[in-house]
Amino acid sequence: MDIRICYLYPEMMNIYGDRGNVTALVRRCRWRGIPVDVEGLGLSEKVKPDRYDIFFMGGGQDREQVLVCHDLLENKGDAIRREIERGAAALVICGGYQLFGKYYRPFDGEKLPGINVFDAYTVAGENRMIGNVVAKSALGGRFGTVVGFENHSGKTYLGKESAPLGMVTVGSGNNGEDRTEGAVHLGAVGTYLHGSLLPKNPGLADFLIERGLARRGERSSLKPLDDTLEWRAHREAVARARKTH
Repeated sequence: MDIRICYLYPEMMNIYGDRGNVTALVRRCRWRGIPVDVEGLGLSEKVKPDRYDIFFMGGGQDREQVLVCHDLLENKGDAIRREIERGAAALVICGGYQLFGKYYRPFDGEKLPGINVFDAYTVAGENRMIGNVVAKSALGGRFGTVVGFENHSGKTYLGKESAPLGMVTVGSGNNGEDRTEGAVHLGAVGTYLHGSLLPKNPGLADFLIERGLARRGERSSLKPLDDTLEWRAHREAVARARKTH
């Protein structure tokens, strides 16, 4: 049973080490003997039906985000949304997270429509939110906390159809106001956390892998891994965040 990962705009949307999340997914699959393949999709390329089990998209600069916005609307958005409704997983970060919502409204320029995976919208804020983040995961007890690094001025607000990824105890999260961080809809996860995120949050990585396997009809539990180093990195990230808070 193999997993196919679609890396959206790998050359354009890859800041603050976001590419490392794909590496983490690949390694955790291969350590378990699960065949995994990664395919990059750039501008103008289409999403083939039933081909991908996990979608990934990182953050990018404003110029790239505008180009990606138009390409998502013209070439990929409807297909990605259908695949997620059919069971595919997704991890989208920062600018990718914003474009998977309803829209992003910058200070200057036209509103950028999203592809409506998340019931969320984003508006430009006056202050940049930068620093380490600790959030109590909303995905269930086995996930504990989620840690990462945020750097964004966009303020995202969730609607009723999307739950937060977690509730912030350190940092700003979605908007610096309601303590929410990220969004979850079915198997899709959006977040502002760079880092890379997944190497320090192995439970979240396995959540995505499990959803990807379920998409292929494999619903058995994942083989446990020795995550000693991953959890040490997680604990140190939490301690550093609380120390600097």
